[in-house]
Parts: sequence; C-alpha cells; structure tokens
Amino acid sequence: MTDTLAALIGAQAADAPAIGAPGRDWLSFGGLTAQAARVARELHAAGVGRGDRVAIVLPNGPEMAVAFVTVAGVATTCPLNPAYKEDEFAFYLDDLKAKAIILAEGESGPAHAAAKGLGLAIIRLSFDPSEPAGTFGLAAETSAGSADTAAPGADDVALILHTSGTTSRPKIVPLLQSNVAASARHIGASLALTPADRCLNVMPLFHIHGLIAAVSSSLAAGASVWCAPGFDAMKFFGWMEEARPTWYTAVPTMHQTILARASRNAETIKNVPLRFLRSSSASLPGPVMEQLAATFNAPVIEGYGMTEAAHQMASNPLPPRAQKPGSVGVEAGPLVRIAHEIENRLVEGVGEIVISGPNVTPGYEGNPEANAKSFFEAEGRRWFRTGDQGQFDDEGYLSLTGRLKEIINRGGEKVSPLEVDGVLSAHPAVAQVVTFAIPHPKLGEEVGAAVVLKEGAEATEAQIREFAGERLAGFKVPRKVVILSEIPKGATGKLQRIGLAEKLGLVAEA
Repeated sequence: MTDTLAALIGAQAADAPAIGAPGRDWLSFGGLTAQAARVARELHAAGVGRGDRVAIVLPNGPEMAVAFVTVAGVATTCPLNPAYKEDEFAFYLDDLKAKAIILAEGESGPAHAAAKGLGLAIIRLSFDPSEPAGTFGLAAETSAGSADTAAPGADDVALILHTSGTTSRPKIVPLLQSNVAASARHIGASLALTPADRCLNVMPLFHIHGLIAAVSSSLAAGASVWCAPGFDAMKFFGWMEEARPTWYTAVPTMHQTILARASRNAETIKNVPLRFLRSSSASLPGPVMEQLAATFNAPVIEGYGMTEAAHQMASNPLPPRAQKPGSVGVEAGPLVRIAHEIENRLVEGVGEIVISGPNVTPGYEGNPEANAKSFFEAEGRRWFRTGDQGQFDDEGYLSLTGRLKEIINRGGEKVSPLEVDGVLSAHPAVAQVVTFAIPHPKLGEEVGAAVVLKEGAEATEAQIREFAGERLAGFKVPRKVVILSEIPKGATGKLQRIGLAEKLGLVAEA
C-alpha cells in the first residue's frame, strides 16, 4: 500500500540521497527511514502518537523538511509560520487543538510563550551540523500523557493547514495520508520525476507548495531535495552550484528576483543545466514565463494549486507539449471541470473551477456551513468549488479569468481581508475599516486598507500600520492605509472590497 507518505518514502533505494542542505552531508533514504524510527520512539516517549496534533514551528531547512515527513508517520503535523506574533500562535494552536509543539532548542519567542500559555507539551529539536542534513533528536520538556503507538493509515489525517477564508476566521483544512500521497504522486507524474532528479527548495515549509510540490513529490519519486534556509536571491546561484539541482519550484516574485540576477550568473546557469523550472501559488505573468525559459534554456511549468487539493490541480505539461503563457495548464491529478457559479451543476464555457479526486480534502473541520457551500454532488462525483473563475481552451488548457473570492493573494501568501479588518478595527481611533487588494506589478496583489476615523480622533497612516504590525505577521500588514471621510459603498449600501483600489486610484509600487 502506498497510500501513506511513509510507505511511499520507505519504498525507495536505501543508499540513494534524499535530503541535502548547504555545507552538510547527504541524508540517504536509509538514513531517512532510520530517522523516522527515531522520531517515532521519541514522540511516543513524549506521549504523542496516532491522531495527536503536533504543531511544528521551525526555520526553513532540512530539519523542517524531515520533521514534516517523519512526524507525519507518527501523528498529525501542523506546520506554522515562524513569523507569527504571539496572539496569532495562540489562536492557531488553540484552534488546531494541538497536543504538543516542536520548537528548536533554545527557542523562547512568541510560539514558545503561546504554547506555554495553552499548556501544550513542548518538544525540543536539536541537531549536530556535522551529521547528515535532517538528522535530529527530539526531547520533551513535559510529557503529553499516553499515546496510540499504531502507525497512521491512509484515512488518518497527515497534515492540517489553515486557509484564509472570506470570513475573519481561517478555515481548518485536514489532509489525509491518502490525500498527501496522491498529490505527491500526481506532481511526480506531471513532472516525470525520477531518482536522477534533484529539487532545490527555496519555498517556506509551512506552506502547501513547499511541503508537497518540493519535498513530498521528490521523496515519493525516489528523488532528492536540497533544502535552502529560505529564499535569498543573493545566494541562489551559489546554492545552485553546490546543490546541482535538475529543477526548482518557486512563486512568481521569487522567479522575478532570480531573473534580475541571472545575467551576472550566466556561467552557473550554463554549468548547472535545469531540466525545467516550476512556478505556482500565484499567477505567473506571460512575459516572465518567456524570459525565464529563454534565460535558463528550460521549460517553465506553471502549476495551479490550493491547500484544499493538497496543492496541485492543473499543470502546464512538459515538452513536447506546449507551455502556454497565461494558462495554468491541463488537469494534473484530480478531474478539473467548470461549474455554474450558483447552481450545483457542471457547465461548458466560463464558470467556477471545480475539482474531484483522491487528493482533495474530505472537508473543512468543524465548519458545516463552509462545506455546504464548497462541496456538491453532480454526475456521480463529489466536487469541490475552488472559488476561482476560469475556462478551458480547445486543447484542454485552463485559464483563470477572475477571482470569485475576496482573498488577497500577496505573492502566494493568502491574506483574509476580514482578519485585517478585525485587527485595525481595534485601534482606538478607527471607526470603520475595509481591507482590500491593491494591484502590484511583482506580487500580483498588495494589502491596502481604507479607514474612517472616529469623530474628533486623530491617527496617521504610519501609526495605524505600526498598530497592525504589532498584531499581525508582516505580510498581512497593509502597505497602504488611506484615511477617508467615507468609504465608497455599493448600490445596496454594502462596503465593497473588490474594485476599491481602482475607485481610489491606487496601484502599489514595485
């Protein structure tokens, strides 16, 4: 059975390289299997096992990658963004019903404070940089109690992530072992991954793109993944020289930054030929796709994914088929169809993109209202509504034609406008606020906010941004706060987010 992530990884050649990192020896698949057994022993000893939820807050790198795949073989993983503030950690840890949290040895920041406040078992991760990449030990500061030591099966939850909804409360997305395994296989198939391939990962590993497209798909194909400590354009080409990858995956903003430095690194591009480049998590502008392909002399594979699909839904195919700029490609894993935007039926032409397949979440946790809106039965299958509008061309290539949701997509980071509204509304001088997307030449969208102050109150844009910055992760803080006497309303008197930037004449600067 290869319906679990552990089974897929365990089927690979033991002496083949699996995990690499800057200045570190390679961890083989045999070493990864031994590390998984060690993690199981140490988690069980800490009172953590099957069905328990373990938050993981670690910097990007081989330890985070290996922690994800090995903890998923024991319990349910809940990776969180290390940039969150204490209030955000407290919300997510409580919402997830986490039993324990894995933190780096010596880490005493906001995640630690939030976990202590909630009484979570704190498990420390320590490693020796002279050992192969991704080798570590876990030691619990306090026991979490008793644990179910049985290995998770295909129907157990492997991964939980939050997704920003159009309500202020983010939705909980549980992904089963079978969902993650199916998506890893789908991506491997669409990219024709083999043990000869190596991914240079620069994507954050608290996000579905890095976890599944870079790490899980590589390991499931017997290929290797070299884990950079985050994205750094200044170091990217040096990493290429060291890692010798056959591909990398990134969001469009990263690709654009890499392009800006490509001309002075032509020798590296020549010395380390890539089989392909992959882009996902936000729309890749057509000219950027063409420039990347010309610069690296390799096809650029744009994929279309989302958390609820365990990442990939569609992908531009490899040669000899065409990679179409402006298209997210052909269906690549689940069935992809077009549905009526209101009625529960499939249609031809333009409509809401829907998916059905083994990689799709069984449903949002504890949110029957969202599930009723997002899932429907038609033609003998269960379909998930993506919230995106699109259409297929005559060759089966999908193009996104609009956004049905109000979520702000800031370079692949999704921001819920109502979450930001809630924070800004707490400012003592703010009477009314509406958060909205501002078009941005590189990020696609940037966060903006229109604010009406209370009568007689005073506050500057800088003061409001500073207030937000103390309560929100940096990517959620509005880059532009417009103070108005009145916020424009629609015909029904409702505040309208979509098109507000246009009404106010705003375009974010690059």
